[in-house]
Amino acid sequence: MNALVGERMSIITRKPQTTRHRIMGIVDHADYQIVFSDTPGVIKDPAYKMQEAMNRFVRTTFEDADVILFVTAVDEHYEMDDPILGKLKDLEVPIFLVLNKIDLVSVETVAELIQQWNAIIPFTETIPIAALEKKNTSLLLEVILKQLPEGPKYYPEDQLTDRSERFFVSEIIREKILLQYDQEIPYSVEVIVQSFKEDQNRKGESLIRIESEIIVARKTQKSILIGKQGSAIKKLGIAARQDLEKFLEKKVFLELHVKVKDKWRNDEKMLKYFGYQ
Repeated sequence: MNALVGERMSIITRKPQTTRHRIMGIVDHADYQIVFSDTPGVIKDPAYKMQEAMNRFVRTTFEDADVILFVTAVDEHYEMDDPILGKLKDLEVPIFLVLNKIDLVSVETVAELIQQWNAIIPFTETIPIAALEKKNTSLLLEVILKQLPEGPKYYPEDQLTDRSERFFVSEIIREKILLQYDQEIPYSVEVIVQSFKEDQNRKGESLIRIESEIIVARKTQKSILIGKQGSAIKKLGIAARQDLEKFLEKKVFLELHVKVKDKWRNDEKMLKYFGYQ
């Protein structure tokens, strides 16, 4: 979606459950408007109410989408009983296989993977791409347009997404947590922006002051996040600030705090506050 919209809409890591929310990206043109919806992956056996909410985001997309893009990569593998495959087989709308990272393997391997996938699901179209290099992404856009029904524009011409700047700030911070920490830590964390203020530094340059809370489920996780003498959270803050400055195109002063909220992933009140309901 980032490549198609031309802006950073979704965070990217190799870890499962990187995407937690349904995020819309809007491509507007004089002749058309396409609303892309990036969803979490389907979780086979949800362990928390948070994961149940993530599955609901996927179900909603299946219900209202005009075209489904099943995006997978050349190095990904699925079991035949994976719930996403069953859902795809039951759909009546056009389904595209979007095979990503084709630059990592040979042409013969790509052809073999396409054949294997189409033997499992009768895809309407198959488009091999390399998203980071934007290879075949223009072709994908053309093919999508051919399958979309005519209708009114739903969003203003200058709108790129249905999400706020604060949401993307929290996602960028969470992306850095996913990249820096291992095991359970990234999956026990939620990030909330408490304060977002535009100011000026001593040189008169525009400065955005951001205060953010990182919520964890246990005290031991808080200790790991902070690290010895604050070394880990300092590293996290530097990495997040650098990406935030690129995203916001302004200098950023970032302040991070870590708080423990016991069993927040099963707390309906907390989940509603975090935007899962």
